[in-house]
Amino acid sequence: MNPEIWEYALAEAASGGFIFRLSWNSENRTRLAASDQASLVEGMLGIAGAKVFCQGLLRQAVESMNYAALLQSALVALLRNKMRSILTVLGITIGIAAVICVVAIGKAGQARVEQQLNNLGDNFVWIEAGGRAVNGVRTGTHDTKTLVVADAVAIKSQISLIKSVSPNVDDPVQVVYGNQNWHTSYRGVSPEYFEIKRWFVDQGAFFSQDDVDRAADVCVLGRTVRDQLFGVEDPIGKVIRVTNLPCKVVATLLPKGQSLSGQDQDDTIIIPYTMAQKKLKGITWLDDILCSAVSAEAVKVAGQEATAVLRDRHHLRPEEEDDFNIRNPEDIIQAQLDASRTLTILLIAIASISLVVGGIGIMNVMLVSVTERTREIGVRVAVGATEEAIQLQFLGESIMLSLVGGAAGVLFGIFGSYLVGQTLHWPIQMSAESVVIAAIFSVAVGVFFGYYPARKASLLDPIEALRYE
Repeated sequence: MNPEIWEYALAEAASGGFIFRLSWNSENRTRLAASDQASLVEGMLGIAGAKVFCQGLLRQAVESMNYAALLQSALVALLRNKMRSILTVLGITIGIAAVICVVAIGKAGQARVEQQLNNLGDNFVWIEAGGRAVNGVRTGTHDTKTLVVADAVAIKSQISLIKSVSPNVDDPVQVVYGNQNWHTSYRGVSPEYFEIKRWFVDQGAFFSQDDVDRAADVCVLGRTVRDQLFGVEDPIGKVIRVTNLPCKVVATLLPKGQSLSGQDQDDTIIIPYTMAQKKLKGITWLDDILCSAVSAEAVKVAGQEATAVLRDRHHLRPEEEDDFNIRNPEDIIQAQLDASRTLTILLIAIASISLVVGGIGIMNVMLVSVTERTREIGVRVAVGATEEAIQLQFLGESIMLSLVGGAAGVLFGIFGSYLVGQTLHWPIQMSAESVVIAAIFSVAVGVFFGYYPARKASLLDPIEALRYE
């Protein structure tokens, strides 16, 4: 084969998957190798005729080329420079892994805050006894004695937005069982309290309204108190001493864990409020009134209506301050939840920068590849390759880089999320949505940053390309 272009075209056609399959023997239909075919065609048609014939075959091969062949050709080209391809893929891998980790950790943090919001109570409205001014000096909360059981009854009967109400009396206390003792705090409440605060029974059964009416000596233990006093022993039916008062354990609570402030919510003992008033504190007033609104949207309005009812019942003049406080702890947790979501979005944006950097790396490598293979591109165009075929070939290489980087990034992202979850003891839940989005985004990066080099390659002048050294 004398013409260099003819040999190069045949070699490139074979390496690119465009194998000529011509049958010259009608009896055995033998398929000849590309070099043998070339010699046979040249012998029959001459060099000039063979060139024309080869160009027609290459053009037909390019037009019938499928995407599988494109990917195969792209993979072969990338494997010629393994280290360069690996370093290019690394940028996309880090970017995808960072995004997946940030999304997973952000969702875990939001889930923890939402769990705290759920543990706070069922559309919780908290009314606490307020302070008072003595000679110009204001006292702290729970210092007034104007909040009484009748106020709780009035709130329940007069405010339609309130569905449940429980009086509350609380104080620190020392509890004793056998040779074990523990310092905790008690809450004297009504049975509605368990629904309002979303407490669920673990063993036994909650005390009833009859127990409240009789000021019965019964109690419900939180998990921490139960573990400290009883260990593995069954506490139901056992009698403990609350201060010096014998008290029968009727139930234990499912654990809630720590609040966002770090307080152990399970370190508590719950008793009828009448027992707390009459037998422990010796008072007739309440420390708090705990309420549940009919919906989350009704919480603020219900608090305002409760304020109006209590001011009227306490005979407060317009210029006088409230002798009680309406607390909205949900607002604090909701603010934390919003901050967590905002931080997650910010971290995703920061992690996405690495994807852009990785995409720029792909563009740089593809531009270098176009420069290095200028003569090859010229030969392909000269023997019949279309602009679309050249563009698709280089675009395929770019997409291949981003796909490999995306797949590796997904694997590293899942592993990194699991590792962080185990370290922080957070329940990490991988979102299939985030993985799919990451994969689509990696392809988008390959297309976006690979288009310009591919377009540049397809527009090369074949004559100038063939002269390139």
